[in-house]
Amino acid sequence: GVWRQTRALLFKNCLIKCRTKKSSVQEVLFPLFFLFWLILMSMMHPHRKYDEVDNTNLGPLDTTMLVNFVIGYTPPTRAAREIMKKVAFDHFEDDIITEEYLSEEELQEASAFKSSKFVGVVFKDDMSYQLRFPDSIAMSSIYMESR
Repeated sequence: GVWRQTRALLFKNCLIKCRTKKSSVQEVLFPLFFLFWLILMSMMHPHRKYDEVDNTNLGPLDTTMLVNFVIGYTPPTRAAREIMKKVAFDHFEDDIITEEYLSEEELQEASAFKSSKFVGVVFKDDMSYQLRFPDSIAMSSIYMESR
């Protein structure tokens, strides 16, 4: 029955391994080689353990970097205007300039001609947006849809 079939299969596999020594050795040595390589790489770049940082008061925000900072946004909907008003006037007063654009194309053209202190905000709806920096797009890490 089952024991005879198992024994015959085991004997057949042993014969195959004995007859194909090169591939049998490769089956054993390649994983060991890669394991050695991984251990070597981990030893060359050891993990750094950082100490715990206590909670500290970081003080007020340095707004000197935000002087003449331009935030352009599109589309100019009521919700977008309220959000941008809250960002610009409630938190940073006169340091940030907000500009609204009618389309994404206008926003991209403006970002090409503005300084490096320009950030574009494209509102997809009332709850989601994309940030557009000069020559790049930053997306949320939870944004799963393909570009």
